[in-house]
Amino acid sequence: MEKNGTTHRLVIIIGSVREGRFGPVVASWVAEQAARHGGFDVQVVDLADIDLPLALPAAPPALAGDDYPRPAGMAPLTAALDGADAFVVVTPEYNHSYPAALKAAVDWHFTQWTAKPVAFVSYGGAAGGRHAALHLENVLTELHAVTIRDGLAFPNYFFTWQDGRPLDPETPGYAKTLLDRLAWWAAALHTARATAPYPA
Repeated sequence: MEKNGTTHRLVIIIGSVREGRFGPVVASWVAEQAARHGGFDVQVVDLADIDLPLALPAAPPALAGDDYPRPAGMAPLTAALDGADAFVVVTPEYNHSYPAALKAAVDWHFTQWTAKPVAFVSYGGAAGGRHAALHLENVLTELHAVTIRDGLAFPNYFFTWQDGRPLDPETPGYAKTLLDRLAWWAAALHTARATAPYPA
């Protein structure tokens, strides 16, 4: 789907900064699927490249608004989130939840998530990272994002991927379903945000 003759801006976030992480492999494949889909202008943001201190200013971003004092090294992330029409969060599962860097990225921002759709692509052991995705759904719903039902989960990814691609031949079809629905919500919510401010 397109808005005013242009594609929707999709930001794919690599949520793990851990040494030896698999996230960039998954994010690269997702970006390839999104580019092939044709409804998105794709940007990949790697949190390993962002200054993400865990200590936050006293005032929460919900109250400080655009004047929130973020570190200069966070500017690329903030700009990407500001300009996004939709998000895909790529996350592993650590101790039945998601990485601390991803929580910091979320907590340093507020309005950037509001009334925008978010889809989840998770990976891990037997559960495929689904515990992480479920926790993220709760957090981002609190920030007034719209979470997409149709995510992707990759259980035991260390056995089910080869040469940067999932081995299951049906996976691209599942990815297309995710992207189709994400594009629908991106179009609907872009129009809604342009028509009227989101209620405070």
